[in-house]
Amino acid sequence: MNTTRHSLRRRSTALIAAAGIAVTLAGCAASGADGGTSDDGPTMRPVADAVALLPEGMQQGGTLRVAIPTNEPPTQFYREGTQDMTGINPDIARLIAGALGLDLDIEVTTFDTIIPGMSAGRYDLTVSSMTPTEERMEQLDFVDYVQMGSALAVPVGNPQGIGFDTLCGKRIAVLKGSYQLTVNVPDLQAACEEAGADPLDLLQFQDTRQAISALLSDRADVVYADSPILGYAVKQDPDLEVGDENDFAPVAVGIPRESGTLDAVAAALEAIVASPEYAELLADYGLESMAITDARVNVPQG
Repeated sequence: MNTTRHSLRRRSTALIAAAGIAVTLAGCAASGADGGTSDDGPTMRPVADAVALLPEGMQQGGTLRVAIPTNEPPTQFYREGTQDMTGINPDIARLIAGALGLDLDIEVTTFDTIIPGMSAGRYDLTVSSMTPTEERMEQLDFVDYVQMGSALAVPVGNPQGIGFDTLCGKRIAVLKGSYQLTVNVPDLQAACEEAGADPLDLLQFQDTRQAISALLSDRADVVYADSPILGYAVKQDPDLEVGDENDFAPVAVGIPRESGTLDAVAAALEAIVASPEYAELLADYGLESMAITDARVNVPQG
């Protein structure tokens, strides 16, 4: 990482204002038609042990194509007035690219298109708060990088008294392809059926902003999504509050199987989670509780 660490301290202000941050990179640039081109953000110096594990053709340099979901503060969002991505996920991608001695190409896409895009060879990895599950492991390898939970967002005061035990029959806004939809919702539906209650009325959206808009316009009763995103949303809107939370567990970087880069990425992340750059990155977003100490490989959740 470069030596201008003091400038990273400004990121907490940028998170609230979504303003630009001027941080000089050393050895890593972000580019791409969807992610913009930027020299802003943290990085690390190459980690020799990780670089040595890259396929031979990548050890002398190259570009790491990373899929990042659409605008979802604080995990990923555009700097004000630009198409440059910042947030926890883009910054973790910058650390990975720096540790591997590679340039970074951030490609912004919707969450539900990431795995198909990786299977088609469009991306080298994804940093998208993706929960490693047995089903996803049929196509991807995973290396843990932070931990987070799921939460319910409701209108302020929670007038319907909505919690995880009162979701049956409610209009629930979820993200397409999300862990909440693919893993948790089937269990919740089964519980409603067993209780003889009405099923969940599911409303699926491409991003959490759309889901929150549905909640605020009374088209949904509750939003079920990642807790950091909902926590950020309620800070921006006094008409929302976060209710119940659950499933605090690691999320992981996804890598196409047979790509030949798993060992290198795992070694890079082992160095990253032990580094001061990682601790400072999370602290600057006020999310120290998301830190992990072990970048585990292919440990399924759910």
